[in-house]
Amino acid sequence: MTQHPNASPEYQKVRGELYEAEVALRDQRERVAALRRSLPRDTPAEDCIFEQFVDGQPGELRLSELFEDPHKPLVLMHFMFGKAQSSPCPMCTLWADGYDGAIPHLRQRVNFAVLVAGDVGAFEAYARERGWRNLRVVSAASSSLKLELAFENEAGEQFPGVSVYERAEDGTLRHFYSSRAFGPEGGRMMDLLSPVWNYFDLTPEGRGEFFPSKDYGA
Repeated sequence: MTQHPNASPEYQKVRGELYEAEVALRDQRERVAALRRSLPRDTPAEDCIFEQFVDGQPGELRLSELFEDPHKPLVLMHFMFGKAQSSPCPMCTLWADGYDGAIPHLRQRVNFAVLVAGDVGAFEAYARERGWRNLRVVSAASSSLKLELAFENEAGEQFPGVSVYERAEDGTLRHFYSSRAFGPEGGRMMDLLSPVWNYFDLTPEGRGEFFPSKDYGA
């Protein structure tokens, strides 16, 4: 445990309690990850059709085609844009800012794509505006996938989250895991996928009421 040499006895006492809690939290995260890995890998997935924008032209592709390396799982990040969400979500934008830099590392273990529900050409333009260079973006505008997985409701409202798929040796697709960032069980379900709030939690004031913006000004 790291300790400052000038710490008061009261600080040392509380820091010791905090250290024990931090270790317990680490152990709980490990238990959660192990339980997630133990999920049965037997849920079939439809090879649904998405939309993409390549070399200035719109086109279609299937879910299976997102497996650039068929031996690695596919991580799909559900980005709130499209239908009732007419403008890209600021919070999803913050997350995607981080994904773009991490993708060269992520590709060592997973296939990775961002899934919107809106016009993929318009979102490609937004991605260029943000300076994203690595994100692969596809749209489920004509697919019911987001609705089926509860990342969209009947009114077209979008919800952020993550889905994981894998491709079997015979080419069939399986859904492995999905989780919404916000839902009936509350928020903060995806904190570990972005470092920003975790950094804030290290400070005396904590995260407070922080909500990201697409532009913080000069």
